[in-house]
Amino acid sequence: MEQLLEAVERLYPDMVGWRRYLHQHPELSYCEKETAIFVARKLREWGLEVQTGVGGHGVVARLKGNGSGPTVALRADMDALPIQDEKLTEYASKAKGIMHACGHDAHTSTLLGVAKAMSEHRSLLKGDVVFLFQHAEELSPGGANSMIEAGALDGVDYVYGIHLWTPLPVGTAYSRSGAMMAAADEFEITVTGKGGHGGLPHETVDSIVTASQLVVNLQTIVSRNVSPTEPCVVSVGSFHSGTSFNVIAETAALTGTVRTFDPELRMEVKKRVEEVVEHTCHMAGADYKVDYKLGYPPVINHDAEVERFFRAGSKVVPCEPLALVMAGEDFSYYLHHRKGCFMFVGAGNKEKGIIYPHHHPRFDIDETSMLHAARLFVSMVMDCQKG
Repeated sequence: MEQLLEAVERLYPDMVGWRRYLHQHPELSYCEKETAIFVARKLREWGLEVQTGVGGHGVVARLKGNGSGPTVALRADMDALPIQDEKLTEYASKAKGIMHACGHDAHTSTLLGVAKAMSEHRSLLKGDVVFLFQHAEELSPGGANSMIEAGALDGVDYVYGIHLWTPLPVGTAYSRSGAMMAAADEFEITVTGKGGHGGLPHETVDSIVTASQLVVNLQTIVSRNVSPTEPCVVSVGSFHSGTSFNVIAETAALTGTVRTFDPELRMEVKKRVEEVVEHTCHMAGADYKVDYKLGYPPVINHDAEVERFFRAGSKVVPCEPLALVMAGEDFSYYLHHRKGCFMFVGAGNKEKGIIYPHHHPRFDIDETSMLHAARLFVSMVMDCQKG
């Protein structure tokens, strides 16, 4: 393993260069055409078997090892977000209104570094390694399912993924057994009342007042219908209605998200959202429409693979238990099909001013986190294949 670790350290400057290039040329979910071309070209140069267009813009590469052993898949996501980059750096995004505000450029570059290092030392591998470069993690229904349906996990025994995470300090790694990241569901609610003159409210059915009551009433689901010991979030993220100060609007639209870990609670909250909307609107005499979309299921790690993370990962980076994370991830789908685990690697650094959260216009990472992530991937693969 030491040869592989030395190789990824030598390739660290390349990883930084790839990351900065991708950061300047981000592509939104389902639009990662040029990113996929960039990734596939590199992988072919290094002698890997490469498939493109896997489930969309996904890229799958296989490196055949020198012997008989388990096949391990490693995953990185490639898509960016519709956010204007406000960083004052030489590698800031050149695409107006689009930036890598979640670290996927670094995930891709890290995995490229691991692929190159392993291609140079494939004789050390006892089994095959599959590299999954996934499109569309940020936007449901996501790219994981379509890649799996296209055969990305065929012949794979174990699957691992890493997310660089700025709320955690660089030089550390984290995971946990069982549920780790939440199910991420969405809702859109349209309230339809009766519009009219702002000075004659008694002749109207006020959609804004009704929708405002909905915002408050929806919060009681968590506070009064969910056990205080059970993690759950119901958040209204947008409220749109009206065009004039003296007109009572006919319609109001709300959007929001629900985050849970327990499958039964997930469906109970869905039911309660629909009931709260129905009864609140009925009380006001308004009509309504609810569009409730079940998004990514929770990320649930396999216990034995988390044990491997603490055993093998600790050899290359300090590993600590992670608290539950209410963000969602479609890596969950891979874990439905194969044994594995998802891991966080710290990417924040207050001394360097890298303090902004994910999805922020000034988001950045401490790039040395890519080296820690690459070392962690190597350690997990080698421990898995040693028998």
